[in-house]
Amino acid sequence: MTAKEPEITDHFGYEIIRDYVLSDVLGQHESDVLYWAGKSLARKFPLFSLDEAADFFVEAGFGELALEKAGKDETVFVLRPLKVESRCFKLEAGFLAQQKQKIGGFLTEAYEEVSPKKKIVRITLKTDLREQV
Repeated sequence: MTAKEPEITDHFGYEIIRDYVLSDVLGQHESDVLYWAGKSLARKFPLFSLDEAADFFVEAGFGELALEKAGKDETVFVLRPLKVESRCFKLEAGFLAQQKQKIGGFLTEAYEEVSPKKKIVRITLKTDLREQV
């Protein structure tokens, strides 16, 4: 009989940094810093359309992203991350908000709603059509 090797995923290092290191380093400022980090990340990896966001999310290890609803001033995405429990999704929200703002030309902010039972995160982008950037 041989000992069973512990299962290590390709995302193990990412999860350690994301779930433990960042929250320890950032403390009570975690959600604010991650939101603005997501916006900064979007500036470094600009998309030509929000249709490209799903591919980017998979490549970045954020999870599967799908457009749920697109309106004039509100866009809703559903994210199916590898892990939902005990994780802040402000990085992803900030990233999408900045991409939408750059592509559309209007001030856009985002908020997320985590549904642990469904294992999804709903990210809502709100665009202020009176505030051109």
